[in-house]
Amino acid sequence: MEELYADLVVIGSGPAGQKGAIQAAKLGKSVVIIEKYPTPGGSCLHSGTIPSKSLREAILNLTDFHKKSYYAKQEVPAYDISINDLNYCLNQVTEEQVGQFQKQFERNEIKWVQGLAHFEGPNQIAVLDENHHLTHMVTGEKILIATGSKPRNPKNVPFDKERVLDSTRLLSIDQLPKKMIVLGGGIIGSEYASFFAALGTEVIVVDKKEQILPYLDKEIGMHLQNALGTIGLKFLGNREFEEITRHPDRVELRFSDGMVLKGDVLLYALGRVANVDHLHIENVGISVDSKGYIPVNALFQTIVPNIYAVGDVIGGPSLASTSMEQGRLAARHAFGAETHHFPTFYPIGIYTIPEISSCGYTEEQLKKLGFRYEVGRAYYYEISKNTIAGNDPGMFKILFHADTLEILGIHIIGREATEVIHIGQVAMTFNAKIDYFIDQVFNYPTYAEGYRIAALNGFNKVKHRK
Repeated sequence: MEELYADLVVIGSGPAGQKGAIQAAKLGKSVVIIEKYPTPGGSCLHSGTIPSKSLREAILNLTDFHKKSYYAKQEVPAYDISINDLNYCLNQVTEEQVGQFQKQFERNEIKWVQGLAHFEGPNQIAVLDENHHLTHMVTGEKILIATGSKPRNPKNVPFDKERVLDSTRLLSIDQLPKKMIVLGGGIIGSEYASFFAALGTEVIVVDKKEQILPYLDKEIGMHLQNALGTIGLKFLGNREFEEITRHPDRVELRFSDGMVLKGDVLLYALGRVANVDHLHIENVGISVDSKGYIPVNALFQTIVPNIYAVGDVIGGPSLASTSMEQGRLAARHAFGAETHHFPTFYPIGIYTIPEISSCGYTEEQLKKLGFRYEVGRAYYYEISKNTIAGNDPGMFKILFHADTLEILGIHIIGREATEVIHIGQVAMTFNAKIDYFIDQVFNYPTYAEGYRIAALNGFNKVKHRK
């Protein structure tokens, strides 16, 4: 058993833990990271964000997805994509990322410890190996919990590794299913559903809400649903399941009205919970809230002042991007560096096919708040870049105040949405008005000029109203 001391002990090496550790090191503090995986990256790298986005990119490339869109009127050769092809792409990305993280930790003299951590006291962490033998006792002035989340696995769902899967188990399947049922129309369910639909799998998404990704701007959500329909994905809304039955060769989803759906596999994607089972947080007086997450204040401190928690373990927004900033800010506050509260304005990216990104208000929110607003739209078929790249579906939607012209919300669906959203984000941060996009010159042809087309569309409506 080895004893270690550090100014900051970080539990978890996902985006939140990484950035917290590196920030503390940049402040001249000694740092120890404890991670259950044998290599850095946490669930984000090994079973979450990076694998899912790598899978998406591999599918788009290996299936010539955009080429098929471009040559829609011609026969494009079909490619027999195997699970091995996809896994090869995923492994390449994982290995590259692991190497980058290891170099970062080495450059910043961050000590790496593999094992399962749990609290012995407010300043002391025990680390166990896979056989539950004590390997390290780590003492830290400050502790940062960044253990992330895991798929919610209710006891009445018969999970296995072949038929009934969560998002982690899905990455380990050994063959592509012909028919898939996805239970849950949130981000994870929608992303994976679109991936497999693009591979040619018959996919049906079931959710109790009437629309897929219901918190999206409704028009954008309907645009997504239509786009997914063109690649064969079906959505069944306003439905709650009663029972999941696993058979040797299939899985069945039964509803209260007697309706039954059958598939080769079922992806259960109804929520995630904080990954705190083995932390023994009760040893230091910390408990989870009613939703299963660790409560923190605005500075990411738990009820124990020297123990901080960041990322998915504290609940929403549960994005890798926001988790990174939470980790950085927590480390700065922990060691007295100048800091600020976590921003309330940031973009959201959803990597369905097509992808979606947004920042600011939705149209439904503006209606509820009673704003006088107007809408500017640019459809992808109006954008020359899209014609060149493949005639994919998509649109820009800009919401702005009808009197002051202040930009209130930007929503984009289509290729490069998660990239070009940052132009709108910056404009909104500096309180730009809708005519800002009209008066600027954009590179041509680019997807970004959709801002100008949408701004002109919206501004002309206001001008004609006066």
